[in-house]
Amino acid sequence: MEQVEEPVKHEREYVLAIGCRITPSGSPVAFNSQTLQQQQLPFPTPSPFSFSVASTRWSSISSIHHLNLLLRFSVLIFSFISALTLAAPPSTKKKHQPSPSFTEYPELIYCFIVASAAFLYTASQLFKGICDIAHRGILISEMASDYLSFVLDQLVGYLLVSSASAAMPIVGQVERGTPLRKGAIVSTSMAFATFLVMAICAVLSGYKLCKRIGW
Repeated sequence: MEQVEEPVKHEREYVLAIGCRITPSGSPVAFNSQTLQQQQLPFPTPSPFSFSVASTRWSSISSIHHLNLLLRFSVLIFSFISALTLAAPPSTKKKHQPSPSFTEYPELIYCFIVASAAFLYTASQLFKGICDIAHRGILISEMASDYLSFVLDQLVGYLLVSSASAAMPIVGQVERGTPLRKGAIVSTSMAFATFLVMAICAVLSGYKLCKRIGW
């Protein structure tokens, strides 16, 4: 018998892979049109409610400036009362009672001179601050103003606290019931209040100077 060799059939399986690109709009024409529109659009404009570093820095400086003016106005009022109560002490019920003058006590004279100097210095600072609001840096440059304010605020504060400390023992030596005694008490109290507010002004001046050096 003859053996017939049958050809062996090799079956091959072919896998067809189709790559599909999904477009957002479902068609390549729409996708190309959208990309062209995005390329032609100008840069987005910032929103009016967006955060701005320059605006916040300017607002912080402006708030410090207004706070400084308010504090210096308080110093102006307190120093004026301190000097006025020594120069023209309040009257008492006893009209014919003689009252000594503050010029008889060197400590009270010192307190009056310091209060007057603080009044004049604060008036000049207020005038400059108001002029800076209308015309920026018209009187003196900002750098020189920061250095002068930092030094003079500390000097005036030291003079105020020293004059008030020197006038306190003299208040007990003035005769009771006289207008000078009441005036000395009010003047010393206002000198201490002026010193406290001036100390805050000195801290703000130091803060502004440190910010200027840091910039």
